[in-house]
Amino acid sequence: MSGAARLVVRAGPRSFTPLNSYVAEVPVMSVTTESLQTPSRQATALPGDYLERVYAGVLGKLIGVFLGRPFENWTHQRIMAELGTIDYYVHERLGVPLVVTDDDVAGTFTFLRAFDEHGTKADLSAEEIGKTWLNNIVENRAILWWGGSGNSSEHTAWLNLKRGIAAPASGSIETNGQTVAEQIGAQIFIDGWAMVAPGQPQLAARLATQAARVSHDGEAVYAATLIAAMEAEAFVSNDVDHLIEVGLSVIPKDSLIARLIADVRRWHAELPDWRDCRQRIQDHYGYDKFPGNCHVVPNHALIIMSVLYAPDDLQKALMIVNTSGWDTDCNSGNVGCLLGIKLGLAGVNAGPDWRGPIADKMLISSADGGNAVTDAVRIAYQIAGFGHQLAGMPTPDAPKRGAVFHFSLPGSVQGFEADSRNGVPAGLHVENHDGKLALRFKWLAPDQNLSAMTPTFSPPNAPQMPVYELMATPLVYSGQWIEASVSAPATNAAPVTVGLRIKVYGKGETLNVVDGEHQTLAPGQTAQLRWRLPDTGGQPIQQIGFNLSTEALQSNGAIEVDYLRWDGAPELRLRRPDDAGDFWRQAWINSVSIFSKNFPAAFRISQSVGEGIIIHGTRHWTDYTVSSNVNIHLGHEGGLAFRVQGLRRYYALLLSRDGFARLVKTRDGKRTVLAEKAFDWALEKPHLMTISVRGDRIDASLDGQPVFSVRDDKQGYENGGIGLVINEGALSTSEIRVSAVQA
Repeated sequence: MSGAARLVVRAGPRSFTPLNSYVAEVPVMSVTTESLQTPSRQATALPGDYLERVYAGVLGKLIGVFLGRPFENWTHQRIMAELGTIDYYVHERLGVPLVVTDDDVAGTFTFLRAFDEHGTKADLSAEEIGKTWLNNIVENRAILWWGGSGNSSEHTAWLNLKRGIAAPASGSIETNGQTVAEQIGAQIFIDGWAMVAPGQPQLAARLATQAARVSHDGEAVYAATLIAAMEAEAFVSNDVDHLIEVGLSVIPKDSLIARLIADVRRWHAELPDWRDCRQRIQDHYGYDKFPGNCHVVPNHALIIMSVLYAPDDLQKALMIVNTSGWDTDCNSGNVGCLLGIKLGLAGVNAGPDWRGPIADKMLISSADGGNAVTDAVRIAYQIAGFGHQLAGMPTPDAPKRGAVFHFSLPGSVQGFEADSRNGVPAGLHVENHDGKLALRFKWLAPDQNLSAMTPTFSPPNAPQMPVYELMATPLVYSGQWIEASVSAPATNAAPVTVGLRIKVYGKGETLNVVDGEHQTLAPGQTAQLRWRLPDTGGQPIQQIGFNLSTEALQSNGAIEVDYLRWDGAPELRLRRPDDAGDFWRQAWINSVSIFSKNFPAAFRISQSVGEGIIIHGTRHWTDYTVSSNVNIHLGHEGGLAFRVQGLRRYYALLLSRDGFARLVKTRDGKRTVLAEKAFDWALEKPHLMTISVRGDRIDASLDGQPVFSVRDDKQGYENGGIGLVINEGALSTSEIRVSAVQA
């Protein structure tokens, strides 16, 4: 859709009576509105505090989700009986971790990848967002609740997409029926589309409508669209009644969502106590009034109720929506994001310490493994970058020469926490001080080491995380150069030695410490640390950070970190480590039928139907050489992939059963043959594949002989990891090497 083209909502007459029963006979409708015009590409002013508001919204989303996650789907009655009023995190009381994989987080921030994959544009379509689903969602393993066709709206829609039913038909009432189409999922994934459109509720509503229609229809789309419009307007208005009116302006006036909101607003005016309003919602819009397992309408009502009763108090609003029950992490996540945007960082910081236990950390399980272990700062910058582009403005330069950890946003620590040993307090406090990471100690003795670390790969408890599997690859690798700028405040009493440190998985899934470059800083001194990461024996690096020591007892000192970055191609021998464990295998995105543990070769994959791929590496990888002795045991074709950007976007060198070697590029499932050549090969015979990529040039050889040298300057992939590809068969190799391109 282009220019001033408009999307139109046409809803048939509604005979629905919401107060008593759910009527299934509702006309199929297209879920957009005449008022949702596609904005022009001319520059639009952004709020002066745009980036900070985005950061506050992301934090609010995380706080809300992690607060409500441990008791998701509990009733209000059970919550009151077992937990009482929810005023703060309860994960420890229930024996579960706080920062976990969750569809609310993963879907919200993965589906924005559609801008990267299809262009940052106001007229992004449902069909394009659906293609992003297929490129980033690993079947039965990542992002979604895989509850089965006809049970999970998202699983049902994903199966439709896989079958070739493009969005929006993939999520429509006509395709899936009203029960499946009107569950909660569209609403829970919607916040990102609002945060790229600050002060532009029409744009937010349009993008949210397209995104919602990938998997939902009807009232579910109206609920999502309304929330997105409210959040976009919250960048420029603090009046909750105005925000609701703006939300209502982008959905049909005769929709059930509109009538529900009118009821909740009336009850709010009549009833001083939110508990009485909650009871009215349960009586008139409770779960028993709707089919399916998690309908959007009851949960949407709780969101509206909570922001009406606590429009300027994040803690109170989260208390209300979580204590009310039902889909607590979803509702709490939407409320947290809306009020985070509306109230800004000051509102997030008010009340209890919401931010400290999370420390900016988030997990995004998808086929983009390098984006899995991330933090609120990195995600906020990604979103704000899209927002600038949509506003017709250049994307701001990344802080501190593109450092991954730069601590530029107020209060940010980007996952860094004091490292404790065996549960003993570390004696170190980590905080943000004027855009730097301050590592403060009360006491530091000559026989003592204090360290602060941040995760760069899946934590040891990842396999125990309930419901949602974490698919991830490490952020940093052997052979890359780590650089950090550190300083000692002039108030330090004596010199402090600061060093770079990593933790690497080892035998029994333990974490082994490896120390690198270190320097002793006198009070007032600044230094750069630079360290080339050593070979880790095929094991992934799980943490990176800093270690402090001293030769003289001192108190009340600190080291401040301005940034930490890495660069360069990795130097890897990916193989089965001598000290084994299983995290080296979990460091691959697994989108094959079987990634076996029971063969001599470290990597043996099998795909039953269609094409399968396993992926390793990140978007930080640009120019490199990858090589491996690949043995195809059975299959139509198989080989080595490179510059992989998801399940359906990559280059590959493939051997095919028709007797050809081919250099191919896949884009959204469509294949372009860049070069091909007859090649005599056989099953059960290893062939050495080597590919070097530099800029748009690709050089490939087989068994040491050059076969292809091409340039791809037409929508070529500039970065990405490596992978193994097999089509309906099995493939193996014992080792894969990755290194810098030789001059």
